[in-house]
Amino acid sequence: MATKHEQIIQHILALEVGHKISVRQIAKELNVSDGTAYRAIKEAENQGIVSTIERVGTIRIETKKKENFERLTFAEVINIVDGQVLGGREGLHKTLNKFIIGAMQLDAMLRYTEADSLVIVGNRIKAQELALGEGAAVLITGGFDTEEYIKQLADEKQLPIISTSYDTFTVAAMINRAIYDQLIKKEIVYVGDIFTSYDESFYLTARDTIADWYRLNDQSGHTRFPVVDDKKRVIGMVTSKDIVGKANDVHIEKVMSKDPQVVQAKTSLASVSHLMVWEGIEVVPVVDQAHELQGIISRQDVLKALQQIQKQPQVGETINDIVARNLTHTEDSEIVFETEVTPQMTNQLGTLSNGVFTTLITEASSRLLQYYKKGDLVVENLSVFFIKPVQIDSKITIKPKLLEAGRVYAKLDVEVLTGRKVVGKGLIMAQLIDR
Repeated sequence: MATKHEQIIQHILALEVGHKISVRQIAKELNVSDGTAYRAIKEAENQGIVSTIERVGTIRIETKKKENFERLTFAEVINIVDGQVLGGREGLHKTLNKFIIGAMQLDAMLRYTEADSLVIVGNRIKAQELALGEGAAVLITGGFDTEEYIKQLADEKQLPIISTSYDTFTVAAMINRAIYDQLIKKEIVYVGDIFTSYDESFYLTARDTIADWYRLNDQSGHTRFPVVDDKKRVIGMVTSKDIVGKANDVHIEKVMSKDPQVVQAKTSLASVSHLMVWEGIEVVPVVDQAHELQGIISRQDVLKALQQIQKQPQVGETINDIVARNLTHTEDSEIVFETEVTPQMTNQLGTLSNGVFTTLITEASSRLLQYYKKGDLVVENLSVFFIKPVQIDSKITIKPKLLEAGRVYAKLDVEVLTGRKVVGKGLIMAQLIDR
């Protein structure tokens, strides 16, 4: 039987898109405490199936597919620009395809305005009316209100009309920044993107026997299987080591490892790869919120995904991407890298930030290991010995040196210099992912 938390999530999923949700309403309808209802609604918000808007409340929204992740809902726009809804609340769940700035004559504006877009405009009543007439939502800048008939038109067409105190340029920059952030999120690979689903994976139950393990082994060629109870919840893991020397009629629950490491679909590729290296795990069960088996992810799945990521162009760049892109290999006989301290790499004092300094050391070490064909690293420990301020526009040199390297372990010493002066040193101990 599903828990109260799961029942609330299922109830929310069954609601129509655009439906308004409240803690008190959920608590009353499902006969649960306000605290349970609140926690479930927050979980639904984390899953992207509801959105909470100040002065409006929580509404059911359409779950975004990853290919449309960079698109924003009007509800998200309100939170981005700290706006308030003047009309058209029923359309807050809708997704905008593009936004335009209505700083033009009405006939010119008509050519660019289309359904499901957002028109950013000041205190121009006719422009607001035209936009709504063409099926576009309206964002009024400068903190202005609008006429009552415009609000009624927005309600009739279920198109939000929003007011914000920010000016047009600031609003456009804020929305662009939000879309850019969504692009970065879209490029992050999650377990849910690459795992083998429950329908295609192999598993055993606690009451199965070692004979069933051999049967699955023959079918799949795998040697590791998740173990589930009668509700498909993961309770253990069984491998070839666990069954050696055991009779075929012994139950799996007698030999399995209990409470295995598990991940969820929203776990990032970086996290699961670190878990596999750190714990020495080849296969990890993928579960949902109720701990029910959704599938498995293997070390091979992770390695293939890591290789694929390196072949893809970056659309949304993080600070790490900027740092890595600007790090160039010199033609020196030893492996040496150079870069220049750009404004994005500095702190509020205009000197190289500690975070970027750490990234430079890690990236240079990673490239050195790849040069020696040792594989990719997962940092286990990083010690920075000292660092002197490095001002903006300085040219710096990074010299990584491999001190020790084994099959799954490496130790590196890194020097960072400006000219011939050492400004920082680092010692990295890392685990290796052999490609």
